[in-house]
Amino acid sequence: MLLEPTPDQDFFRDTTARFLQERTPAAVLRDLRDDAAGYDASFWRAGAELGWTSLLVDDEHGGGSISDSGLLDLTLIAYEFGRRAAPGPLVPTNIVAALLARHDSHPDTLAGLLDGSATGAWCTAEPAPGARAATAALEITVDGDEVIVHGTKRPVEAAGTAEVLLVTGRTGEGLSHVLVPRDTPGVTVTAMRSVDLTRRYAKVDFDGVRLPANALLGAAGNGAADAEYAQHLAIVLGCAETVGALQTAFDTTVAWAFDRYSFGRALASYQAIKHRFADMKMWLEACHAISDAAAAAVAVDAPDAARLSSAAKAYIGDHAADLMQECVQFHGGIGLTFEHDLHLYTRRVAANRSTYGTPTEHRRVLADAVISTAAPSKESAQ
Repeated sequence: MLLEPTPDQDFFRDTTARFLQERTPAAVLRDLRDDAAGYDASFWRAGAELGWTSLLVDDEHGGGSISDSGLLDLTLIAYEFGRRAAPGPLVPTNIVAALLARHDSHPDTLAGLLDGSATGAWCTAEPAPGARAATAALEITVDGDEVIVHGTKRPVEAAGTAEVLLVTGRTGEGLSHVLVPRDTPGVTVTAMRSVDLTRRYAKVDFDGVRLPANALLGAAGNGAADAEYAQHLAIVLGCAETVGALQTAFDTTVAWAFDRYSFGRALASYQAIKHRFADMKMWLEACHAISDAAAAAVAVDAPDAARLSSAAKAYIGDHAADLMQECVQFHGGIGLTFEHDLHLYTRRVAANRSTYGTPTEHRRVLADAVISTAAPSKESAQ
C-alpha cells in the first residue's frame, strides 16, 4: 500500500475496507464457492457507487478520481480486495473501461461499466504453443464495413458474467482490439475450474464472429500501445492485490505465533522462528515497495514503466509463494484445512501469480530488455 496516502486517499481506502468487511466476510466467501458468478450483482453495483470502476476514466467520460492519479487510487482498492480475498471483476472491468475512455468509444457501454450495471472481461491470454490446449492465435480481420473475430482465448477472468468482451487479437503484423457483446452469435464461453474460491475464469471461442466495423477500438493493426497499457494496468493492480493478501496472511500468522504455545513458551519466542519471521517481513516490505514503484511508474507512463512492472511481477510472484508457504507451515496442520481462512489468501496469491505472465516469463522480458540495451553499446565499442 502507498507509504504516505493523502487524507482523502486514506478515507477512500478505509471506506472500501469497511464495506468489504461487512459484505464479504470469510463465511460469505465460502458460500460463494459453488456460485456460478462468484459474486453478487448488488454487491458490485454498490462497489461501483463507491468509485471502484471510475478511477481510470477521466471526468469528461463520466469517471474521476480523488487524487491526481486514478491508478494509484485504484491500487488502494485492489490492496483491500487482496486483504479480504474479495470477489468481483475489479481488474478486467477497469481495463475495459480505461480503453473505451482512451478511444472515446462506445459511451453507452462505458456508462454501464461505470455505474456497475454491466461488467467487462479482457480477452488477451491464449493457450501456449505446444500445450495440449493450444489453438491458432486469434485473428481479427476487416471485411468491408465489418470486422471478423476468429480464435480462442483462455483463461479469461470474469468472461462468464461480463456483458462485453474486449478482445485483443492479431491483424497482420499488428494488434487490434474489438469490443464484443458476450451474447453475439458465434461466441462460446466455457467455464474453467479455478483455484480461487470466488474468481471465475473461462475459455472463450470466437467462431468467425462478425461485428460492425465500429466495434474496433482505434485503427486495425494499430493496437500495440493499447495492449501494453492494459498489460501494465493488469500487472500493477494484480501486484497490489497480492500484497494485500500477503499482509493479511502475515498478520494472521504473527498473531498465531504469539497465541500458540509449545513446551510452555509462545511459538514466537523461539529464536529460529524469529529468524524466519524476519525473512518474511523483509519479503513483505520489499513487495510493498516494488509494487508501489511499479504503479507510480505506470501512472505517469515513465520510461522504466515496463521494466518495473515486470520486475514487480517477477519478484512478488516468487516471494509471495515463499511467504505463503511459511505461513502455512507455521500454522501446522490447521493451515492446510479448508476451515481455516489462510487458504483463502493462499488461493488468491496462487491465482494472481500465474495471470498476466509468470515470474519466469517476466524475468525473460527483463533479460531481453537488458540484452537489447547492451547490444548497441557493444557494437559502438567495435
